[in-house]
Amino acid sequence: MAKDNQFVSQIADIEEDFPQWYSDVVLKTKLVDYGPVKGTMVIRPYGYAIWENIQKQFDLRFKESGYENAYFPLLIPMSFMTKEAEHVEGFAPEVAVVTHAGGEKLAEPLCIRPTSETIIGTMYGKWIESWRDLPVRMNQWANIMRWEKTTRPFLRTSEFLWQEGHAVFATAEEAEEETQKMLSVYEEFAKTCLSMPVLTGRKTEKEKFAGAVATYGMEAMMHDGKSLQSGTSHYLGQNFSKAFDIKFTDKDGTQKYGYTMSFGVSTRLIGALIMTHGDKRGLVLPPVVAPVQVVIVPIAAKKEGVLQACAALKERLAKAGVRVLLDDSENSPGWKFNEWEMKGVPLRIELGPRDLEAGKMLVCRRDTLEKTELALEGAEAGIAELLSAVSETMYERALERMNGRIVDAETLDALLDGVNKGNFVRAGWCGCRACEDKVKEFAQATSRVFAKENNAKNCVACGKKSEHTVIFARAY
Repeated sequence: MAKDNQFVSQIADIEEDFPQWYSDVVLKTKLVDYGPVKGTMVIRPYGYAIWENIQKQFDLRFKESGYENAYFPLLIPMSFMTKEAEHVEGFAPEVAVVTHAGGEKLAEPLCIRPTSETIIGTMYGKWIESWRDLPVRMNQWANIMRWEKTTRPFLRTSEFLWQEGHAVFATAEEAEEETQKMLSVYEEFAKTCLSMPVLTGRKTEKEKFAGAVATYGMEAMMHDGKSLQSGTSHYLGQNFSKAFDIKFTDKDGTQKYGYTMSFGVSTRLIGALIMTHGDKRGLVLPPVVAPVQVVIVPIAAKKEGVLQACAALKERLAKAGVRVLLDDSENSPGWKFNEWEMKGVPLRIELGPRDLEAGKMLVCRRDTLEKTELALEGAEAGIAELLSAVSETMYERALERMNGRIVDAETLDALLDGVNKGNFVRAGWCGCRACEDKVKEFAQATSRVFAKENNAKNCVACGKKSEHTVIFARAY
């Protein structure tokens, strides 16, 4: 590690100690800090700005898909959680319970929502009466609580931010189609906004959401070869409709239960983009969600006309819709270069007397560290083009890495070797829960999603005929 770089020297080596590198980066770039209650995090302005940009992009997509934003209560009666047996069993270890309020013991304990199927199902049961009311599509941006014993900012904390969409349809076919549709919305977002390739597919029964008929997941490969579940979409069938009396009078005059689905992503996406794109210098942020897309660093700032030219350039770029910052602090240019590289700003503009004389500016890309000269005249178009190129290059680089680290295995030993080397492993599975458990016990790897093509012949655990081809990996 370069000793003359006071910022990089404070970050662990990404290849030697990836977990420590992650912790160092999220703290030193001021994305988060640890909260006073164990298991909690404080999202600082720089980190929250990323979440705001994620929200903006998703909100457009959800509304285009017919969803309206709403908000549902944080507290849920304990009795709601017990109505759907599989749901309560799945979430019981993570539920925080309120037993006292206003100095008195509550008549019924209240759960702090670990997810909102129960409260939303209750309200849908109240609001939906006729087939004319369907479909219902609502989304909420909220916080939830799932009691965690350890704190890994953005990855596992007791409280985190997320969105959850919930829809009701008259038929199973419509609900299943919507489940797949919203998964594809997630996949497109990951590519175009996070420059992050993902694998999508159905989860096994063991890995599905508690109470779902089927869960579909979006898995991203991190720098160390582990998988991070980055979004899920669930077909819930009539499980919650029957539990919460979501019924409607159909065209033929009969009463029927609706078919529901839900989908969600969280601030875990910030952890995903950090661990997908980061390098030894720190963050590498995708331009679409970066809080600052361009930083302008004056060179020889005290020379006449330099700061004025930088300010004028900043104003032009801002008017063109670029999130731009002028660093006119007293720190040296080298200090500024190191700081903004560590914070992952996609483009850095260096502008000094010689550049002004030549009518040019020097632009450095954070993703490749390449420097190029652009004309000051028409800078808006040149910067827009470079930001687009950064997004594409980041995606292609991550895609090449992921595709190069998906290997096949026919035996448990080969599977273990694959995950030990930081790969996703494609292997056959007979469909037996015992064999899935055996893989986890032997290789500390879990099934992530079913592969798109079912080419495996034999189960990697028992050797019997394979029913499915599964992507196995170690996961966060």
